[in-house]
Amino acid sequence: MRKGFTLIELLVVATIISILAGVGLVSYTQFVKKSRDERRKSDLNNIRAALEMYRSDNDTYPANLSDLTSGTLKYLEKLPADPKGYLYVYEALPATCDGSTTVCTDYVLYAYLETGGSCSLTTVPYCDSANTILCNYCLGPYGEK
Repeated sequence: MRKGFTLIELLVVATIISILAGVGLVSYTQFVKKSRDERRKSDLNNIRAALEMYRSDNDTYPANLSDLTSGTLKYLEKLPADPKGYLYVYEALPATCDGSTTVCTDYVLYAYLETGGSCSLTTVPYCDSANTILCNYCLGPYGEK
């Protein structure tokens, strides 16, 4: 009659536990990335709703996102921030839209999604301050572009 476990049995159990922990960690990491991406999409949809309210009141889109949080009518209390510190980029179209005589008739909102995006535009800006990460998700007045 033996008391205890053999070295092989202990190694098999330790290996199984390690594999399960590794799979769990990878799944958790993917879940966290998808969660942050959904937050980004939600933030852009909130900005888009504020842009549409601004256009409804002014017959044009603002030249800058800061116009949504200033003035007598505030469309957003504050601009949302990316959960990981990337940038949300706003581009009023036409590009010469500067609040003078040009009317902003369109816009594009950009973000970087960690799990991959599907921006079909040919030129996209950088979504980080170091200009190393291209935005891969874009949204306009009619949805994803």
